[in-house]
Amino acid sequence: MAYLNANIPATYAQVRREYLYDLSGHMGEAEDCIIFGMASISGSAILFHAIMENGAIFYRLPISAFIQRGFDVKKVPRMRLDELELWNCFSYYPSINTFDILLGQSGKYIGKDKKWYHGTYLFTVDWAHPESNIVDTDHSEIPAEHKCAHIMALENGNYAAQPNNRLIWSIPSFTVKEEVPFDWKVQTSTWTVEDSSKWKTEDTDKYFYDIEEIKDGKMDKNKT
Repeated sequence: MAYLNANIPATYAQVRREYLYDLSGHMGEAEDCIIFGMASISGSAILFHAIMENGAIFYRLPISAFIQRGFDVKKVPRMRLDELELWNCFSYYPSINTFDILLGQSGKYIGKDKKWYHGTYLFTVDWAHPESNIVDTDHSEIPAEHKCAHIMALENGNYAAQPNNRLIWSIPSFTVKEEVPFDWKVQTSTWTVEDSSKWKTEDTDKYFYDIEEIKDGKMDKNKT
């Protein structure tokens, strides 16, 4: 797991040129770039790093700064950053994965405007806390608060970063049901198998040791 900066799959894209001028001009213009990395700052949107054709690198641009290659920047709809990305980063420690089952698959997310936006999966950003000796001031590992961000290339030319509970994926050979599970509940449980109030191992040096269950505060002699 990286701290602050992380490699991402190299993505050939365009950058809206006004982002290279601090939004002070060059509206409606774009130039080619390669997005190659990201910065995760707790409480901030995901920020991306890109290299331009002149060799210059520009750090920490939001996902709204980029459109896909092959699209006319004047025809790609402008969407607010919060329409493209629902949540800020959950910690300074991002994990980047490209899940094989989703690679190249299409999906759709429901936006704040209640409309569905279609696109193709690129990769996933997730977050965690690195170790117990660092004070955890974030909520990346609280079950009810945790979110990941699936990065998508949208059909309208934009990119998006959306969590699981806003997305429906299409895998033609498997996802054959049409219903959207709007009645599912948020996962709030913490799962563990090492509850010392329920079982203990025998106190020996045996390799294949026995396990005894604890019932009503007493060891059960029925060993496993």
